[in-house]
Amino acid sequence: MAARYYCADSENGDHVDDPSEDTLFMLIGDLNDSDNTFVVIQPDQDDPVWFASVAVLDEGGYEVERRDTTRREHDVTLETNTDRIAGDLTKWLTARAS
Repeated sequence: MAARYYCADSENGDHVDDPSEDTLFMLIGDLNDSDNTFVVIQPDQDDPVWFASVAVLDEGGYEVERRDTTRREHDVTLETNTDRIAGDLTKWLTARAS
């Protein structure tokens, strides 16, 4: 079954349809600086108009990018707290799914 709203894909091949906040927390927590450095969340469709990504930084922490071309939003932040990242992303994603 395809994702109803969006899917998350990590560099190591993990794919989750419509991930919950807990699932995003786990995907982000599984990131490392060798073979699983990022996760991308976007609509499960060709040529998506928005995406969010979380990438591990060499110096520690994460770079969180959110882009929505229809709303002309582009935001890049640095964060260390995976709980906060997962919660903020869940709120941001919910606004796109409605």
